[in-house]
Formats: sequence, structure tokens, C-alpha cells
Amino acid sequence: MLSSDKKDKVKQDSLKENGEIPKHIAIIMDGNGRWAKGLGYTRAFGHREGVNSVRDIVEACGQLGVKFLTLYTFSTENWKRPKSEVTILMKLLIKGLRDEADRLHKNNIKLIATGNLDKLPDKVHNELRDAMEKTKNNKKMTLNLALSYSGRWDILNAIKDLLSDCKSGKINKEDIDEKLFSDYLVTKNIPDPDLMIRTGGEYRISNFLLWQLAYTEIFIDNIFWPQFRRDSLYKAIEVYQTRERRFGMVSEQIKK
Repeated sequence: MLSSDKKDKVKQDSLKENGEIPKHIAIIMDGNGRWAKGLGYTRAFGHREGVNSVRDIVEACGQLGVKFLTLYTFSTENWKRPKSEVTILMKLLIKGLRDEADRLHKNNIKLIATGNLDKLPDKVHNELRDAMEKTKNNKKMTLNLALSYSGRWDILNAIKDLLSDCKSGKINKEDIDEKLFSDYLVTKNIPDPDLMIRTGGEYRISNFLLWQLAYTEIFIDNIFWPQFRRDSLYKAIEVYQTRERRFGMVSEQIKK
């Protein structure tokens, strides 16, 4: 019998042979609190368990050849949660960054963060800065943490910067197109996601990458984030590989 590691390698090789591996996967990691409460534990327990899913999915994506992985880690709306829960989440983020930086570096994974990072506590900022500095030259995969992020915030920020550059004469109004606008978003150096996964069974995108998800394939999994491990990721990729991405065209045009 094959060991679990060998079975996993066989599965990964099968995915690579059977179709395209998404270059960029974005994930809404939903359901930590609901999962924990369903088992009679605190929401904090769910958040801690969710970290184990992050570790497994990051490793599996790197092994599969995914080039960019964006995790919706903390939204601008999450600041409205009870102060006690926000404090726990920030402490978990600090611990996660501290514990995982060496692992990311060893696996040749670059860490970046996008969002309104100025709102983060100083201790989070410091750990994030150190982890990004340690991994900045890594090439295998880029792990993007969407922190204090929302799609509307991103778009509004881009509009303000565009207006400022128009006013100063740096750009002309006539020059503004989709490509230029994308360059003003915080994700300007990252390709749009090919696949967006949401756990927890909710059918909404919750203010996540509103501009960037225009032609992204979406996969909703009913299981909660602490239950989502690499086998669930493989299932999502298998479904993605059955999709025909037409980008507004018809099938005959795509197949030419």
C-alpha cells in the first residue's frame, strides 16, 4: 500500500496531467466560529484550528505549482467585531507570522500583504515586516495576505489616486482604461485570480477583490475552514479543470 505522502504525490501528479493548475487561487476562509460553536467550543478555538488549514493549503499550493495564493485574512468590516475577538485574531496573526516565517522561507515562498495596513497594530506591523523581509527574494510562490482589506476600499483608493494624478498632470483622463486602473489597485503586481474558493457554504463574495474577480471561476464548499485541507483543495481544482473560461466569447472562439 502507498503511504499517505505517496498517495498525495500521485493525486497532485494526476491534477497536473489532467488539466491546468490555476496560476492564482484566492480563498475566503469562512466558518471558523460556526465550526467551533457547533462543537461546543469558543470562536477563538475555531480561529486557532483554522491556522492548521492555512498551513496545509499553503504547502499543497506550493507543491502543485500555484504561483499566487491570496487569503482573505481580515477584512475592513472585521474591525466591527467584538473587541475581544479582534484582539484574539491579532494575537493569532502575530503568532502565525512568527511561527511560519521560517517554514515559508524554507519552502521558497514569498510573503506579501495587501490592504489598509496602517490600521494594523504596531506589533502586527513589525512581525509582518520581518516575515516579508525574510522571504522577499523567494520565487516558488507568492502568499498574499489580504489584511484590513475590502474590495470597495481598494477601488475607492484607486479612484482617489487616479484623480490626484489627473489633477497634477501625471496622467490624462483619456489615458484611463482597465489596465491603467488595475495598476492603481493594491494588487497591481498580482494577476487576477483564476479560481476563488469560499468555505462555509455562503454564496457571496463579501467585498473581496471586487474588481479582480470579474472573470474568476468560483467554487463554494459547504465545509467550514478548519475542515478544509488539501483533499478539499484538490476537489476544487478538479471542478475548475472542467470549466470553460470564455471571457465573454463563445466556445468556438476559445477552441480555435
